[in-house]
Amino acid sequence: MTLTVTHCAPCFQGEWVWVDPGIGVPIGARVKLTDTGHQLLVDDEGKEHKLSQKEEGSIRVMHPTSVEGVDDMIRLGDLNEAGLLRNLLVRHRQGIIYTYTGSVLVAVNPYQELPLYTADQVRLYHGRRLGELPPHVFAIADTCYFNMRRSVTFQCCGRCSLDGESGAGKTESTKLVLQFLAAVSGQHSWIEQQILEANPILEAFGNAKTIRNDNSSRFGKYVEIFFNKDGAIEGARMEQYLLEKSRVCHQAMEERNYHIFYCMLAGMTTEQKKTLCLGNAAEFSYLKRGDCIVCDGRDDAKDYTRIRTALKILAFTETHCWEILKLLAALLHLGNVSFEGGVLSGCMTRLMSECMIYEGDGYLPAALAVSLTYRSFMTNRERVSKPLNSEQAADSRDAFVKAIYGKLFIWIVGRINSAIHKTPTNGPKYVRNSIGLLDIFGFENFDSNSFEQLCINFANEQLQQFFVRHVFKLEQEEYTKEDIVWKNITFSDNTDTLDLLAVKPLNVLALIDEESHFPKGTDVTMLNKMNRAHAKCNKYIPSKNTHDMEFGIRHFAGVVHYDSNGFLEKNRDALNSGILKLIEASTNTLLQQLFEKERQVSTLSGQFRQSLDSLMNALSKCQPHFIRCFKPNDDKKSMVFDRNLCIRQLRYSGMIDTIKIRKLGFPIRHTFKQFLQRYRVLLNTTVCDPKTDAHDSLLERERERELNRKVILIHCRSLGWKSIVLMEICSYLLFFYRLDHMYLLLLGSFLLLSVSFNQLQLGFERLQSTIRGRLARGRYLKELAAAVTMQSQVRGYLARKSYKSKREAVTVLQAHTRGMLARKTTNKMKTDVSAVFLSAQERMARERSAAELQQRLEDVLSQSQEASAKPEPVSEQEMVETMFDFLPNTVAVGGREGPAPEGFEDLERTLTVPEVIEESREESPAREEMVDYDDENEEFSFTKFSALHFQGSATYSHIKQRLRQPLLYHEDEGDALACLTVWWIILRFMGDIAEPKLINQEPSAPTPSQNNLGQRQIRRLSNLVGLDQVLYIRTQPQIQLNFALSVLVCPCRDEIYCQIIKQLVNNKNQKSSLRGWVLLSICLGIFPPTELLMQVSLNFLGRGPSSYGPYCAERLRRIVANGERGEPPCWIELQAVKTKKTTQVSVALMDGLSVSLPVDSACTSAEVCQALAKKVNLKDIYGFSLYIGFCEKVWSLGSGGRHVMDAISQCEQEVRRKGEEEQHAPWRLYFRKELFTPWHDSSIDAVSTDLIYRQVIRGLKSGEYHSEKDDFVQLAAMYYYVTFGSAISGENAKKVVEECITTELIETKSQGKLIQLVNAAHTQGPYINSRRSTDSVKGDVVDYARQKWPMYFSKFYEVTQMSGPPLPKSNFIVAINWNGISFQDEKEKKLIELSYPEVTGVNKSRYGQGPSVSLATLRGQFLLQSVDAGEMADLIQWYLEGLKERSVYAVALQDVNKQDDPTLLSYKRGDVLVIVKDGEYSPARGWIKGTNERTGNTGAISTDTVLVLPTLEKPSDTTLVRSPDQKKTVTQNAHEREEAISPVSLKEFALEYFRQPGKEGGRGAQARGAGREKLWAASKEPIKQPLLKSLVGNTDLSHLAFFLLSLTFPSPILKYMGDYPIKQVRQPIELTDQIFGPATQHVPLQDEVYCQIMRQMTSNSSRYVVDYGWQLMWLCTGLFSPSQSLLRYTQRFLESRPREPLAADCLQRLQMLLRKLPPHQVEVDAIQQNSNQIFHKIHFPNDSTELFEVTSTTRIRDLVRNIAYKLILASADGYGLFMKTPNKVNFKSLSQLFGEIKKHFQATGHCFSGAPATMPYLVIFMRKLWFNVTPGRDLTADLTFHFPQELPKYLRGYHKCTKEEMISLAGLLFRVKVDTDKSQFVMIPRMLKELVPADEMKTMSPEDWKKHIISSYNKQAGITLDEAKVAFLKGICHWPTFGCAFFEVKQTSEPSYPSIVQIAISKQGVSFIDPKTKELLVMHLFNRITNWSSGSTYFHMTIGNLVKGNSFLCETSLGYKMDDLLSSYVNMYEMQRQSVRPRNNSMFPT
Repeated sequence: MTLTVTHCAPCFQGEWVWVDPGIGVPIGARVKLTDTGHQLLVDDEGKEHKLSQKEEGSIRVMHPTSVEGVDDMIRLGDLNEAGLLRNLLVRHRQGIIYTYTGSVLVAVNPYQELPLYTADQVRLYHGRRLGELPPHVFAIADTCYFNMRRSVTFQCCGRCSLDGESGAGKTESTKLVLQFLAAVSGQHSWIEQQILEANPILEAFGNAKTIRNDNSSRFGKYVEIFFNKDGAIEGARMEQYLLEKSRVCHQAMEERNYHIFYCMLAGMTTEQKKTLCLGNAAEFSYLKRGDCIVCDGRDDAKDYTRIRTALKILAFTETHCWEILKLLAALLHLGNVSFEGGVLSGCMTRLMSECMIYEGDGYLPAALAVSLTYRSFMTNRERVSKPLNSEQAADSRDAFVKAIYGKLFIWIVGRINSAIHKTPTNGPKYVRNSIGLLDIFGFENFDSNSFEQLCINFANEQLQQFFVRHVFKLEQEEYTKEDIVWKNITFSDNTDTLDLLAVKPLNVLALIDEESHFPKGTDVTMLNKMNRAHAKCNKYIPSKNTHDMEFGIRHFAGVVHYDSNGFLEKNRDALNSGILKLIEASTNTLLQQLFEKERQVSTLSGQFRQSLDSLMNALSKCQPHFIRCFKPNDDKKSMVFDRNLCIRQLRYSGMIDTIKIRKLGFPIRHTFKQFLQRYRVLLNTTVCDPKTDAHDSLLERERERELNRKVILIHCRSLGWKSIVLMEICSYLLFFYRLDHMYLLLLGSFLLLSVSFNQLQLGFERLQSTIRGRLARGRYLKELAAAVTMQSQVRGYLARKSYKSKREAVTVLQAHTRGMLARKTTNKMKTDVSAVFLSAQERMARERSAAELQQRLEDVLSQSQEASAKPEPVSEQEMVETMFDFLPNTVAVGGREGPAPEGFEDLERTLTVPEVIEESREESPAREEMVDYDDENEEFSFTKFSALHFQGSATYSHIKQRLRQPLLYHEDEGDALACLTVWWIILRFMGDIAEPKLINQEPSAPTPSQNNLGQRQIRRLSNLVGLDQVLYIRTQPQIQLNFALSVLVCPCRDEIYCQIIKQLVNNKNQKSSLRGWVLLSICLGIFPPTELLMQVSLNFLGRGPSSYGPYCAERLRRIVANGERGEPPCWIELQAVKTKKTTQVSVALMDGLSVSLPVDSACTSAEVCQALAKKVNLKDIYGFSLYIGFCEKVWSLGSGGRHVMDAISQCEQEVRRKGEEEQHAPWRLYFRKELFTPWHDSSIDAVSTDLIYRQVIRGLKSGEYHSEKDDFVQLAAMYYYVTFGSAISGENAKKVVEECITTELIETKSQGKLIQLVNAAHTQGPYINSRRSTDSVKGDVVDYARQKWPMYFSKFYEVTQMSGPPLPKSNFIVAINWNGISFQDEKEKKLIELSYPEVTGVNKSRYGQGPSVSLATLRGQFLLQSVDAGEMADLIQWYLEGLKERSVYAVALQDVNKQDDPTLLSYKRGDVLVIVKDGEYSPARGWIKGTNERTGNTGAISTDTVLVLPTLEKPSDTTLVRSPDQKKTVTQNAHEREEAISPVSLKEFALEYFRQPGKEGGRGAQARGAGREKLWAASKEPIKQPLLKSLVGNTDLSHLAFFLLSLTFPSPILKYMGDYPIKQVRQPIELTDQIFGPATQHVPLQDEVYCQIMRQMTSNSSRYVVDYGWQLMWLCTGLFSPSQSLLRYTQRFLESRPREPLAADCLQRLQMLLRKLPPHQVEVDAIQQNSNQIFHKIHFPNDSTELFEVTSTTRIRDLVRNIAYKLILASADGYGLFMKTPNKVNFKSLSQLFGEIKKHFQATGHCFSGAPATMPYLVIFMRKLWFNVTPGRDLTADLTFHFPQELPKYLRGYHKCTKEEMISLAGLLFRVKVDTDKSQFVMIPRMLKELVPADEMKTMSPEDWKKHIISSYNKQAGITLDEAKVAFLKGICHWPTFGCAFFEVKQTSEPSYPSIVQIAISKQGVSFIDPKTKELLVMHLFNRITNWSSGSTYFHMTIGNLVKGNSFLCETSLGYKMDDLLSSYVNMYEMQRQSVRPRNNSMFPT
């Protein structure tokens, strides 16, 4: 509907009307009334027109939309040529060059620079819908980009000018679209910059100045930009069409040749021009034929620099550039060659310049002259050369030049494509998203049109046909197909013209091609054929006569006449054969490359038609967008609008018809289902069924109801008018719901009804105010409701929180109260029960003892109160000496008192290994200052502990009174009484109460009742402490008694520590405090506090005095590490406490040496053995144990965790029991061999062999080892050889007999006879002649002892048999040695003997109240109970595992038939398999390599199917037999376990989604008659095809065939889990890459991976296989989630296995985000170590590191925030993570996953073999963006980041500063280095490079620097190191370069800058600095930088707008860092801008 009306009423003044100026199109005019009342029209040009009355009646009023103009011409009311033309005129005068016509953009060339193409404009239009913002070329480009991303289809954004005009702005629009796409891609990648930089090169070689355009494209160009799935540009491809080669040789007047020639001559250096013999452009004929050398507005020299920059960016080497320049110079020189006619030869050459041809091209001038002046051709017999006339020679030369230039242009385009176009690596059928840009020549019609114009206009006809079909034909066909009521529009169709040119038979181009193939064909014959064939065609205009060489074509843009002269020659596009031969002989490499593919396969028109067909085919598959480029005038002037030119362009562009059909049609089409999906939100109902027709009426009814409601609202609010006029207006508004049209529609209606405009305006104001009021009220109501909701939620939350806390408090109180009551009741019941069972006599004895104890305690209390005299101050050393006066003054080495045990007397020798003498401890000060104890502010405070746990009114500080109850609560009353007794002992020991007077008589013997009580409650502390023992014991016995009892009663230990600590807190008595610390140190050497008191004790020790605090803390650490003691402290321990040194003990070796070792209270036998081995250089330490000898007994302490001091204490207690003094206890320590391994090798360690050898010889002599006589003699002979060598002497033999043979045997046998036997054995022995070494003979002795005397080298355990095969006795001794296990009775009679192959398993268990061991053997299963059951089981298990690890024998447990797979070995049950240990397979993964002894075949063996025998020798036949019952039991257990661990499987899912199962593979399976395979259950058979049927036979997924193959046969999942063997060299990361790599890239494979993993975990009997499966599941769930169909089954699968450690974690990870890369090495390593926690080390600039936990889905942003939180930084903004590799340091995006980044570094480290090469890298956390940085505000940031990051920049001399500033900063830096150490002043000259900028060091002498720095240092006295660092930052923070990142680069883009420039990037922008003067050259703000990118060695930046921005290119290897930093700053400001951008949601302007 249109509101344009025609009426005869007089027009109002000021109205706009249409007037016909006589040019064929009406123009706009405004009505003006004269003084006489006549109407006068003033048109758009300012001309006045008088109107007659007749003319006044025929005036047409202009529609309001045509008055001011509209953005979209579809909305024009005057839908005609005049309306369109005036709309463009009005907008052109307003400076608006873009207008929409639906989705078609009309662009008018402004011929001036407009501020429309900045980076802000790019951001403004990106992501906006078409029409949301004013028209712009960016809007069309963004629409293409958005549609490409959304629909994933090929987009064609055609830059097509169909108006036939040059200079309309097609090329500039193409560049703008490219710039926009590169900007919105957001990557700033080098490929984007390369694509952009292709334009300057192509413009230089393909554009030229014409009359109509200073930068006219003389070729067609089609650019296809490729995008990845994320929308980032990943490449491009360019095609060129029909370069105007004739321009190289001929130009019209006022036109130029191609730009490259002028740029080259203006920009080359003088040396280069001299080398190529070049001068000015005026010297060359080819450049001055158009009489236009200079083009206004172009700087050729600057353009040449830009071209060279672009060539560098596009990887043109210097050689390439120089070769191009050489060819161009040669073409210019060829143009200066002229030809003159000759008499004999037809013509001759004459040189026009001194240099005819550049000789560097390798041409021979004479040969070239012949090639140009002669034409050779073949006759029937020979080649004939024909001379040419001068014109023909010139044409030949020009053809040669045009051919070279045309080939050079094609070669350049090819080089550009090789740089920007990369073949996709995702498979041959991978389709990439792309956008195509078409910039092709427009319609041409000159005074003389030739063959080129015919081809160009043919291309424009094709494009016009495409436009017509898209806009008109397809639209109307769609409407007809949809049965829409539609009236067809007639439009101009150019089908007939296309038929004439290229479609019908004998078309014009076909005739030209046909005639070109005839040798005798001429232009005349061609024209005659065309006239005959098309004379009757109305589109063809034949020539007027036979002499006329012109013909005409009626094109869509008008009639064009073509001159046919030269058509055939141009179409053939062939060179003279002589010239081609000359090129072949040329030595110029580039020239040969240009013509090496020269084949005359088709004519020029054929090639062009082929390219054009390819282009049209591509366009037909795309979704096109059109930009119609118009030129406003031919003079290239701004603000000039030529109506005639523009209306002509409008007419033949089809814009009138376009507007009509877009106006009346339906430009947006959806199916009904798509419409509902997109717009169903507008409905008020959720019922939507697109299949029912009722919804058509439903939508209409809803629409009418809503619109009627709006109309009624408007009616009621509009001034209260009730007239029909407003009702009609409101009804009229029903058809126009858009509010922005209401004003125009109401205005037109009121004009028709003659309503006052003022009243209308007043009504609209009220309407606006009403609507604004409603909107404001609506917003207020919403905000009010939101506030109420928020208040209610907050109040509810606070109420719930309060209720919860109160309820928890009440619950805690109830629990404690109930517990207290229950304990009291229980204690009372225990007391009552004990009272019932105690006899009357016992009760009386107990009461009497308690009364006596009470009386004694009161006496002691009175004595302590009397002894209140203040002690005299004494030193700590004196007090310690007094305290330990019972100890000797000299410190002896332990283990040398008394006689040695029998048989070990010979080892009592002088110490031969020097003792380690510790330095004497410094004397303690005489008196330490006492300070009050205050730890209330600490977490583990003893003050808080006492307040929480102490009973009654007990405090935490020192007292001297009695305790009425223990400090801690004890349930047992006896324990409570014992604690009170201990309190008095502690008081006495510390001297807080006086010692009672000694009673001379001995303490009375205990009464019988006391004896009985002690026997009945022997473990009670209260019953073991009598009053007499408490009062009459001396100091040292006090300590021993205290700890002898406390170690037996665990509840009292914390009580003891609390009492001691209490007495140490605030103890003002120095002597008492010192004795308390001694007592505490003794306690800490015996037992540790419990967990309840551990942290409190550590905190207390940390606050203790320096003399005892660290000492006690170390003792606590040691006792916690090695475990508590079981005996009271021994004598030598007290010596250690006295001196606070380690105790020295002597350990005797079997070779007679004694070693003195330091030990402490917590020392174990393992530590002593390790220390001994280290001292004597013993390597083979296994089996050596520490022995202790006492009197005549020697027993083993082993080499484990037994405490050495406990054994010594036992010896001292035994001595004390005999009534002797403990310090003289005769104990000794020995180091002996106790056990051998079955694989013992004496040659490994000579020291070990020697010690064992000495032990054997001593054992022979002492009678410890018994043997036969002959064996004695042989061993003596060996000893003879070792001792005396080969010498034979009776005296030597006598010594041997005396030293080797026992005295009993010597007495039994005569000594002489034994000497003879030994001599004989020595003489006849094999050692004399063999000359063997003594070490090997010692090894023979050791091996003999190991083989003959296994029982002598055994460990013995007393056991009780609880079950198993019957034995003669149930209590016996188990002996374990290298040979096996032996059961013996107490008389050493063997009950049973088991070899290790007979033992099938051993387990630790508990039977009844004691530990036991279960021993499974071939003879049955024994259950043995023993105190040392755990040690015994560990020893047997260690032997079994060691033997199996070294064994090469295995027996098959079942039949395995794998003959179809050569990798696997086939065998039968019972076969002996020999294991091949070549490392090919990993036993840890369940596979070994072996050979079948029966068949001799070798292959992989599953460890599940064989039993590795624990033996080093081939087993006997009886061992190989396995009972059927045993196998049946194993199978049954496996089935039971299978049912237990597989409650849920994929069986149900498989029925619907899996493929049909087939038969199991293998002949063995067929032979057994196996059924169909269970695809959902585990199988070791590799599957031949995927599980999911959607992947089987699906042609759409054929490009995934390679990946599917890697997932199937054999699956890497089977290999990883261990169900299929893999070679040892394969790393797990290789398999995980194979499993998850394809799936992360291809979604259809993800469910397949899940199914295969869960399949192998279902019903799998192997535990470690299942464990590896859980590892894969854990990794998989962290990468991607299953589809919705599989998700439910996966969750059930995981939930049904709650006992699996990883099941819960896998469930949680299922909901994580999708990752793009497979797991990293760290993740795989972590999960293989059964850890789902991954910790990564983060480095900081101050050289500190810290570990942080990361997960598979941790993003960089989250990790940065976590680090900032843990470091207590003020903010995480500006910080980032950097990955440092050996090559570079990369910043990582905050949105990236941390695991993918690490994986990326791993992927880039792969070597060529495919194996992952570990690339070392560091993760560094530091500040990146320096904004809001104020030194002193965040101290942690200043010290950790700001100072260490800014200091190197300062020292490198990047900042500009004064001398005074440098001196002040140097003083601060010196303080940072040395703190307050002034002795370092002399080092200042050497430290200058660490104090002063490098470039300023030589401004003063080192001594002057030293003087100034010292002065500055002294002025800054009194500040700390941290304050100095902050002061340094404060001193430099005001510099403009503070926080900058500096880069030194080499540049050639700007001649006014130095070649080396320093670029500084900061929050202000990018600054260019002269590195020598440090002066600022220029600073570019970020909003001025429109584009940037980096390559491997380049960095490029564009400053200014996208049209005429300045390009800056520099060479640097750090371009990637500059790119990243620049992007980060720009993104930061963009985010800040978006956060403050106001939302404009108002319906009306405010």
